[in-house]
Amino acid sequence: MPGSRKEQAKPRAKPAQQKIESILDRHQCDRGMLVAILQDTQAEYNYLPKEALVEVSQGLDIPLTQVYSVASFFKAFSLKPRGRHLVHVCLGTACHVRGAVRILDEIKRKLGINEGETTKDLRYTLETVNCVGACALGPIVIVDGQYSGEMKTDKVKPLMESYK
Repeated sequence: MPGSRKEQAKPRAKPAQQKIESILDRHQCDRGMLVAILQDTQAEYNYLPKEALVEVSQGLDIPLTQVYSVASFFKAFSLKPRGRHLVHVCLGTACHVRGAVRILDEIKRKLGINEGETTKDLRYTLETVNCVGACALGPIVIVDGQYSGEMKTDKVKPLMESYK
């Protein structure tokens, strides 16, 4: 396509630019694939850095505000660095009545962070969810997609240490 991003002569790209260009190329620079492009970008960086969003905006020739709008709309996207291990504590009704708040408090104490925060060493990010649909196993803690049911406060330390 004349005037396309590939045909324009550009100076040698930085590694970050090359990563985003590769992602854009995989999706054929299709604006309709913005969510998938952002998913791939987040998979690459573990969050959506500002520089990457600028590259996506320029590569798709859409306003940066539109890219930010999509990135901030979906809870699955993070605009700040996240830990290598994502820790989710279910606070749905069944988990709540079985002590999920105590579990959350113990995790916060062990990691030294609050929900929505990341440890300084970028090892863990702690988030809460409303329900994961495994109510019979509550309270539930999910680390990197692995469910740990019937969680007790004394199980928190060994669980977190198993993800070092």
